[in-house]
Amino acid sequence: MRELDGAALLRSQPSLFGDAEQPIGLDEYQQFTIRTDRNPQPGIEGLDFVLLGLFGEVGSLLSALKKKQRDRDAFSAYHDAVIEELGDTLWYLANAALRSGLSLASIAHHTPATLGDWDYHGRPGPQTFADLQRQSPVFGGPVANDALEHRLIALAGKVGVLLEDWSNGRISGNRDLLSGDLVEIFRAVLAAADDAEVSLEDAARRNIVKTLGRWPETPDWGPLFDDGFPPEEQLPRRMTIMFSERIVGGRPCVVQQLNGVNIGSHLTDNKLEPDDYRFHDVFHLAFAAVLGWSPTLRALLKLKRKSHPAIDENEDGARAGIIEEGISTWIFNHGVRNRFYPSAKGVDYDILKAVHELVRGYEVEARPMWQWERAILEGFRIFRQLRQYRGGAVSIDLEQRSIQFEPPR
Repeated sequence: MRELDGAALLRSQPSLFGDAEQPIGLDEYQQFTIRTDRNPQPGIEGLDFVLLGLFGEVGSLLSALKKKQRDRDAFSAYHDAVIEELGDTLWYLANAALRSGLSLASIAHHTPATLGDWDYHGRPGPQTFADLQRQSPVFGGPVANDALEHRLIALAGKVGVLLEDWSNGRISGNRDLLSGDLVEIFRAVLAAADDAEVSLEDAARRNIVKTLGRWPETPDWGPLFDDGFPPEEQLPRRMTIMFSERIVGGRPCVVQQLNGVNIGSHLTDNKLEPDDYRFHDVFHLAFAAVLGWSPTLRALLKLKRKSHPAIDENEDGARAGIIEEGISTWIFNHGVRNRFYPSAKGVDYDILKAVHELVRGYEVEARPMWQWERAILEGFRIFRQLRQYRGGAVSIDLEQRSIQFEPPR
């Protein structure tokens, strides 16, 4: 099981989209943006934030092109980066129009025409992203060349004009000016997509997958990875690990016990400057609880899925365990720099994206970003409690996808 493709994810969200096999409607996509919006300011009041996001995504497009032109073959992520940033640009553009009371289809209706030609000669305008590029050949991009650079610079300039009009108050009460600015931006987006040989339909679908992977309307936890395996090869659905801090050889370390039996080795910080890394195994428990995945915990408990040799070697093998340890250490280091996220409600997208890249090709790739975010935040929540009490009982429930802490008695 791997990440859902666009059509499968759309089918799993019937309240958001109709026929997932049909091209995405412009207004349909626009409504999707407001239903997945996390901007606390409603309507036009939140336009500042949206316009900053729009400008930032266009800047990211330029940055991706710059890296490709500078590094040539070294920047292998160019393809995915351009399509992702173009999809994010569409999201902010559609959201800005909706907050301003303007239909994305009506904006697109005027992109092929001059700004003064609002009647469009009575012809019906495009209703889907596919309509915008229906005359295009097979998309083979994104390409990287000087023509695309000029297109993206022009797009940045159009967004800059909108920001200037907004900041100077010229848009306030002038809906026509706002409409004109958005038409110019959409026209520039379309021209850039054509020059890059990128499908806007594809960019919109990937943006939907990305957005719903972070903020689903209907959360789906998915089955546990070891469902159907013999009971002796399954992670315990419920278990409690005792964490105890002790002094061994003059150094503080953490001992873990399951049912009174020591598991693993005594853990120290392995660092000259103490940072309580010795409690970091709580992240393996959080991964098991929320994601149903922890090769490290399987190895400690001798629960590898040996009845399936390929699963045993690859999903439960040493490399998978090293990847999990690497993720735990990496997010822990981020936590050190952020005081272990005492009041965080979310995890930076770049961190989640990097984690997904690290687990690409493994079963846990199927877990969406919102589950990884939950696992990381829950891991830090329990870690902070372990630090405070210098130990305690950590209980996980894989069926409830939960992890809880109880202070030492």
